[in-house]
Amino acid sequence: MVRSLHVLGAAITVAAGALAFDAAWAQAYPAKAIRFVLPFPPGGPTDMLGRVLAQKISENVGQPVVPENRPGAGGNLGLELTAKAPPDGYTMALSSSIIALAPSLYKKLNYEQKDLAAVALVAEIRNVLLVHPSVPAKSPRELIALAARSPGKLNYGSGGVGTTTHLTPELMMSLSKTKLVHVPFKGSGLALIALTAGEIDVLIMAIPAAAGQVKAGRARALMVFSTERSPTLPEVPSARELKMEDYIVRLWYGMLAPATTPPALINRQNAEIVKAMNTPDLRKRLLEAGIEPLSSTPDEFAKFIAKESVLYARIVRDAAIPPQ
Repeated sequence: MVRSLHVLGAAITVAAGALAFDAAWAQAYPAKAIRFVLPFPPGGPTDMLGRVLAQKISENVGQPVVPENRPGAGGNLGLELTAKAPPDGYTMALSSSIIALAPSLYKKLNYEQKDLAAVALVAEIRNVLLVHPSVPAKSPRELIALAARSPGKLNYGSGGVGTTTHLTPELMMSLSKTKLVHVPFKGSGLALIALTAGEIDVLIMAIPAAAGQVKAGRARALMVFSTERSPTLPEVPSARELKMEDYIVRLWYGMLAPATTPPALINRQNAEIVKAMNTPDLRKRLLEAGIEPLSSTPDEFAKFIAKESVLYARIVRDAAIPPQ
């Protein structure tokens, strides 16, 4: 019994020492440049958000924060790189919802969701439901009724398999028991061009990219996929107003780190990210670009990813989307 108590006491001492070491390490962090892996090409919202956030954190901590575009495999290449990086706090990835979608959509990945730790939810971009002006529907329910009367007659464009521009229409069809024909493009920008040219009927698109075409009358906006109206398109009703909240698929972004990064260091990273995201000039710049700043604790973001993973798994299953 005495020996057991000695062993237990030793274990507690070791654990306490480890916690103290982690806490001291986190206090000294960062002592060198931090790498921000951006899993998509330059020029898109991930790139813009990552560079703005990196600049602000660098200003706050007095160390370089270096954005690094590592596109490929739908964002999975950058996440794999981050998952396999040393868990020392000096590599993070700005992920889109691909971290929640990948397990359901891709049959072979070189990393697993559990190989990455949630650090912070940072931003969201609202999507909008668009139709070509020739489509005789002035609301989502009129569009659903039109599709129900003529199954397979209407089509919708997307920026590619697995994007929110693909999965949101699939969820709509599943919930409304309707059928539209999928026309994938190599990027949502090309799909928007096709919509304004009348080559496709329906498109769900990020508001910042779509707003100009809506205001020019080349596309009609029927609904914003959020609980509130968008300041960019204030005349367009939200999903909540139309009692269609079940149709929302969010386009979100969050920071991830290697899974074995010490919790004290994760919390330190989170504190710096939350501080940066709540800086007035950063918030103003992002909002003007149509990006809504968010913040969370690591635990809140982990639970959010788990919830989103369930949603994506259901959409992929119900739509019978083949593994990529």
